[in-house]
Amino acid sequence: MKIRFFHARILTMIEGQEIFEGEVWVEDSRILYVGTGKDTEEFFKRTGKTCLIWDEEIDCQGNLLMPGFKNAHTHSGMTFLRSFADDLPLDEWLHEKIFPAEGKLCKEDIYENIRLAVLEYLTSGITSIFDMYIEPEPIAKACEDMGMRCVQASGLNNFTQSLELLEQSFQQMNKEDSLISFRLGFHAEYTCSKELLEGVAALAHKYKAPVYAHMCETEKEVEECRERYGMTPPEFLDSLGIFDYGGGGYHCVYMNENDLKIFEKRGLSVITNPASNLKLASGIAPIQEFLNRNINVAIGTDGPASNNCLDMFREMFLVTGLAKVREKDAAVADAMEVLKMATVNGARAMGLSECDVLAEGKKADIIIIDLNMPNMQPLNHIAKNIVYSGSKQNVKMTMIDGKILYKDGKFYVGCEPEQIYEKVNSIVQRITAE
Repeated sequence: MKIRFFHARILTMIEGQEIFEGEVWVEDSRILYVGTGKDTEEFFKRTGKTCLIWDEEIDCQGNLLMPGFKNAHTHSGMTFLRSFADDLPLDEWLHEKIFPAEGKLCKEDIYENIRLAVLEYLTSGITSIFDMYIEPEPIAKACEDMGMRCVQASGLNNFTQSLELLEQSFQQMNKEDSLISFRLGFHAEYTCSKELLEGVAALAHKYKAPVYAHMCETEKEVEECRERYGMTPPEFLDSLGIFDYGGGGYHCVYMNENDLKIFEKRGLSVITNPASNLKLASGIAPIQEFLNRNINVAIGTDGPASNNCLDMFREMFLVTGLAKVREKDAAVADAMEVLKMATVNGARAMGLSECDVLAEGKKADIIIIDLNMPNMQPLNHIAKNIVYSGSKQNVKMTMIDGKILYKDGKFYVGCEPEQIYEKVNSIVQRITAE
C-alpha cells in the first residue's frame, strides 16, 4: 500500500528541525519520503526507484502531520472500571475496589476491555501504548486485531502471574517487525516479595534486559519500603541489580537525591502520570528536577480506572502546568519539551527507536492534527498550540504501521464501535451482579 500525504505542514520532531510545508510518502509500514516535494528527483536517484503509483493520495489541506503520541504507561484492560470506584484514596481504591473486581475477569473480558481502550487511544492520536495488565495473551491479541502498537510490561506480583510466565512472554512476544513486544517488569515493590524481585533481577541479567515498575507513587509506599528494607524503592530495587540494564519507573512522585542519582546512573526513564496522580491525591512529580539531570521523561495516562480519560492532550497540559506551579516558575517544562516527552521520549522509554520521529525508513505511525479549528488559531506557534490549547477534537487521522485506523471521526478497525460498547457494558453488569 502506497499513500501520499501532500499539502501538509510537517513536524518531524527531529531535534532542531522546524515545521515546514511538504509531503510524506508511505509504503506499506514504513515512511518512504519526508520533504518539501521539490527534491523528488534526488530521491528517485538515491533510492533507484523509477516511479510510484499511489493507492491513495491525501490532501492534508495545510493541516499538521506529526509522529503519533506514545502512551508510556497504561492499564488498558481496566476500561470496565471507568467511573466505578472514584473519589477514594489509592490504598482503599486499589485493595477494596479494584483488585476484587479484577479477580472476576476472564481472558475474554480483558480482550473486550482492551479493544474499547484502543478506540479511545486512536481518537487521542496515540499510536503506541506501554501496557501493564493481568494476562499477556488477550492484550496482545486485542491489539493485533485492532492494529495498535503495544509494548507490554509484566504486572508480576505475589498474587498474579509468575516468573515462568514472565520469561515465556518475553521469549515469545519479542518478534521482529511485529506490532507487539514485551518488556520485563513487575507491579511494584510493595506487591512483590524480595524472593520474587530477586527472580526478576536474575531474568534481567540473563537477557541483559531493562525492567519497569510502579515506583514512588505515594509517600506511604516510600515509607513502608524504608521500614521493610531501610531503603527507598529505587535504592532497594537497584541493590538487587534489577536496573543494571536500564528500564524505568511509573509515577516517580516522591524521589530523594539518591533516587535521582540512581536514575541518572542507570539511564532509567521516568514515566509521569499527572492526571492519575492528581485524582488519587498522590502528589506532583518533580518534572524539572528530572529535566535538569537529563533523565528521560515520558508521559502516560495510567489506567482508565484512576484517570479516567485516555487523553494525551490533557496529560501534556497537566505536565507543564503542574511543573510550573510546583516550581513557582512559568518558564519551566516548556511546551516543546513536553511535546517531546509525548513522542520522542516515550518511544525511547518503550524501546521503539523506529517510531520516534518522521523520517525516511521509520515506521509509519503518523497523525494529522486539524489546524482549521478555533482552538488552533491563530497559528502563532503550532507546536505550542498542541500542548496548551489542543484537544482530541483536533485529531483528524491516526495511522499505525502504515494503516489508517481512524479518520474524520470514523474507525477502520474491522468492527463497529457499538459492538465493543455493548460487550464491555455486559461485562460490567455481570461483575457488579456477582
